[in-house]
Amino acid sequence: MINIRRFLSILPIAVLVLVCASMAQAQATRTWVSGVGDDANPCSRTAPCKTFAGAISKTAAGGEISVLDPGGFGAVTITKSITINGEGTLAGILAAGTNGVIINAGVNDVIYLRYITINGVGTGIDGIRFLAGKELHVDHCAIYGFTGDAIDIPIAASTGGSFTFLNELYVNKLTGVSSVGVKIASTNANPISVEMDHTRLVRVPTGVQIGTRGHATIRNSVASYGGTGVELVDGAAGTPTANIENTMLNDNTNGISAGGGTGTRLSQSTIIGCITGIASPGGATVQSSGNNRIYQNTSDGVTPTIVNPK
Repeated sequence: MINIRRFLSILPIAVLVLVCASMAQAQATRTWVSGVGDDANPCSRTAPCKTFAGAISKTAAGGEISVLDPGGFGAVTITKSITINGEGTLAGILAAGTNGVIINAGVNDVIYLRYITINGVGTGIDGIRFLAGKELHVDHCAIYGFTGDAIDIPIAASTGGSFTFLNELYVNKLTGVSSVGVKIASTNANPISVEMDHTRLVRVPTGVQIGTRGHATIRNSVASYGGTGVELVDGAAGTPTANIENTMLNDNTNGISAGGGTGTRLSQSTIIGCITGIASPGGATVQSSGNNRIYQNTSDGVTPTIVNPK
């Protein structure tokens, strides 16, 4: 009788251990989604899931979700290190009335989004919201049709800072009056760094907005036919900075708006066709390597200070 009672007392614990072990084993390092998949599937190569949200719960931290064939795979919230890879297919997220991707991960988590089209269908809020995590990599993606921002980074940055890397990003058709292509602002005492390469921002009220403790490096990129190409927020804490190299800012209201207490450095870039080439509402100094082309604007605005031409 005593043995039976003891067995019955430990039975729930044993069942819980087995369930947890089963759940752990159910998470694969690589999972798959398909336009004709089903989220009831295990997300394997031969039995793929239907949505990114369905696959992410079955993918281990640090793993990868791959796209088998064209499809719309739904909005997703990411809470761990993961790669979502649509290379070689037409991988899309339709986010009508909501956010496309929300990232609220751990302080050391790294997230990769590759070859994905994120479409707000004219009513979506933000394309990507990076709320928490160590690094975000956005590679060969297109974001359009949102009423808010394409990429919003209002992050409480982790100790040592948080980092976002944007490569071959295309942003268009942001319809909100104050919409921003890439918005950067730390909500705590730690800095945020964003590196942009081959990014194109077209017909956006503000192409790049750099706020509190934000630091951006912009290379080989274009911001055109919008309100302000690059804005460093006037009076923002933590000395927002922008290093702009080999970049075209054309046919905007302002090519650059450099607020007080910010730092802008220009090299091998062109500002043309704007109403004001370089605006400085707070009287900030804009530094130049002396090799830029700033011309054919209604007003070229502030004359950059030439520093260290070599």
